[in-house]
Amino acid sequence: MKKKALIFGVTGQDGAYLSKFLLNKNYVVYGVKRRSSIINTQRVDDIYRDINYKSNFVLLYGDLTDASSILNIIKKVSPNEIYNLAAQSHVQVSFEVPEYSADVNAIGTLRILEAIRSLNLEKKVKFYQASTSELFGQIQEKKQSEKTKFYPKSPYASSKLFAYWITKNYRESYNMFASNGIL
Repeated sequence: MKKKALIFGVTGQDGAYLSKFLLNKNYVVYGVKRRSSIINTQRVDDIYRDINYKSNFVLLYGDLTDASSILNIIKKVSPNEIYNLAAQSHVQVSFEVPEYSADVNAIGTLRILEAIRSLNLEKKVKFYQASTSELFGQIQEKKQSEKTKFYPKSPYASSKLFAYWITKNYRESYNMFASNGIL
């Protein structure tokens, strides 16, 4: 039986690369994209097929600001792995729409983790949270490492810091496979 991966933020650069990587490893990949009036699938058009065509790549509509859509998607797909690459990732825009940035980046991550927990998938699903070097913000030392203290300098960075810590909290509190990657 093929492994199933669920990717939030599949139409972004990293989501598209990850999809192609996993497809080459014989996964079935479910990509979640936000419904919008602009068709923004150009990064995955080469692997996407019409829903009437049998494919190992399936696009689904969902939104990190909507807990029920996240829960329903995870329940429907029952994935082995979940990757959260979705974000409002423009630093300057985060100053213009800080609440929205926090809702998507911080609370969106919490919604995914809580859906995994509430569906009793803690032992089945591996979760990956994409983080950012923006967590470090202000340079505090010449050479940064995993031990460098976080010092976020924008609403974007602060929201991603919440996502980082809530992922760690769920890993430790619920014994989940939940990891952070600082890109």
